[in-house]
Amino acid sequence: MIIPAIDLIDGQVVRLFQGDYGKQTTFDLSPLAQLKSYQQQGAKLLHIVDLTGAKDPDKRQTKLISELVSELEVDIQVGGGIRSEEQVKELLDAGVKRVVIGSLAVKQPELVKSWFEKYGSDAICLALDVNIDLDGNKIVAVSGWQTGGGKSLESLVAEYSQVGLKHALVTDISRDGTLQGANTQLYSELAQSYPSINWQASGGIASLDDVKAVRDSKANGIIIGKALLINNFSVEEAIACWPNA
Repeated sequence: MIIPAIDLIDGQVVRLFQGDYGKQTTFDLSPLAQLKSYQQQGAKLLHIVDLTGAKDPDKRQTKLISELVSELEVDIQVGGGIRSEEQVKELLDAGVKRVVIGSLAVKQPELVKSWFEKYGSDAICLALDVNIDLDGNKIVAVSGWQTGGGKSLESLVAEYSQVGLKHALVTDISRDGTLQGANTQLYSELAQSYPSINWQASGGIASLDDVKAVRDSKANGIIIGKALLINNFSVEEAIACWPNA
């Protein structure tokens, strides 16, 4: 599945380079118009990241996100700065299909596992942002990639499989925002090792060849942000390469 994405800071569409707030590109685009364009081109799921909320949970853009969701007809998944059950419920009540949980899944697994049990595994997507070291170890980063989490991707998957983990978004941090292509070897390994999980690939997508490569890696979906914003290709063209299931 093709999953177009926008990142928001203070209501503006932006992109960061490898998660660095100091390396921000701002696009002169209406978030709603952009998402509606993606919807009209055939996207069935849209991805919104609240980067303001990720940096400062007290400044989460929930009102804006609720307004966007109310104007769109397709499913939306939202991540960024979610730290409490109240915030999860707020987004689900606003019509968000799936809430993406990142750092908290590493720091407070018991809390996040309780949300799986309460809201169901289809309502929660884990965001596992990995640094891959020279030995191939996949270490999950936390806090907007500012610190290492110290836990391996495999250990987190094992832990959350206990509560029916169904959706996981995996970003190779070294590829994000670089337009250097996705880490298809990573997604191929994950799809083979954990076939019951829907793996969403993210980071580095620059071309339709990259889309095809991720499709062939057997990932279940692909998050595409910057490449669409700078018109490397369209959602329609991406879906032609990898039709939505």
